[in-house]
Amino acid sequence: MATASPPFISTLNFTHSSFKNTSSSSFSPKLLRPLLSFSVKASRKQVEIVFDPDERLNKIGDDVDKEAPLSRLKLFSPCKINVFLRITGKREDGFHDLASLFHVISLGDTIKFSLSPSKSKDRLSTNVQGVPVDGRNLIIKALNLYRKKTGSDRFFWIHLDKKVPTGAGLGGGSSNAATALWAANQLNGGLVTEKELQDWSSEIGSDIPFFFSHGAAYCTGRGEIVQDLLPPFPLDLPMVLIKPREACSTAEVYKRLSLDQTSNINPLTLLENVTNSGVSQSICVNDLEPPAFSVLPSLKRLKQRIIASGRGEYDAVFMSGSGSTIVGIGSPDPPQFIYDDEEYKNVFLSEANFMTREANEWYKEPASANATTSSSESRMDFQ
Repeated sequence: MATASPPFISTLNFTHSSFKNTSSSSFSPKLLRPLLSFSVKASRKQVEIVFDPDERLNKIGDDVDKEAPLSRLKLFSPCKINVFLRITGKREDGFHDLASLFHVISLGDTIKFSLSPSKSKDRLSTNVQGVPVDGRNLIIKALNLYRKKTGSDRFFWIHLDKKVPTGAGLGGGSSNAATALWAANQLNGGLVTEKELQDWSSEIGSDIPFFFSHGAAYCTGRGEIVQDLLPPFPLDLPMVLIKPREACSTAEVYKRLSLDQTSNINPLTLLENVTNSGVSQSICVNDLEPPAFSVLPSLKRLKQRIIASGRGEYDAVFMSGSGSTIVGIGSPDPPQFIYDDEEYKNVFLSEANFMTREANEWYKEPASANATTSSSESRMDFQ
């Protein structure tokens, strides 16, 4: 088990005789046994009682370990960018058809999963405020989906170490859900195939199936039709992610989308060009930029300033997904104005690169997992 936190030590000054002659109202260690583990050190003049709240939880975890060959996992949950994103039509079910090149990048969350002795409830905790820890969270939805599909009766303790901002167009929540499905399957002895997990995942989110690719994929339909691709770019190609404090509501962006104002370039042509020639500004088309810029006019100005200030340093500058992250590919460094202008004091900044995963393995946390940076002391906002 993980190293326990230092125990709380309480020293009670009882005389030897008063400790022996206890009454019904006196302190009784037995009352604490259901909740806490402790030890008692006695001398003639003093009784020292050492409380260790973590020890009982560790014992519970050890009991679970004995019953299962695998009971704990720590997994990396990377986010994605849309290198290009075409919206090709509106469906009868109210969703839109899209065609997009998705690629996993090295910015991500870390999630710890442990089997719980509970047979009725998962318990989720996180390191940031503003992220729901109840049934609204896609992690919990994914675990409920797994139990529904497989009949498993296992529940989990989960801790989400969040680094990917929300409302960013980076698919952080979708990645968390895919990671939870993978973890649940591993902790249940691999009851089903990855393909089954991928197929089921579209029931709770359109972007989730992509993360069961190997890291690069051409996605169509609502995003749930995933065609695995070989990586079209060098994995060490650097990029910088710049997300203003304001988020973009995906629903509001789609509400303002006008199909007659989208690009008319064939997405298969974009895919062929990017495969043959690599990334460029002309390839990085995002049909959601105009409506997102309508929702958040400052985002358009940010993109324009990055392009102007980059002076050719970036191969392409574009918005990912429905926003509000602007991606600059070709350099890990933001333009100097991001540091200098008061307007951008609270933006989220991170360098990243492309990444993939091996067959039958999940994504590996990169060595530079602490790559998230900021232009002030605290630049990450998850609200």
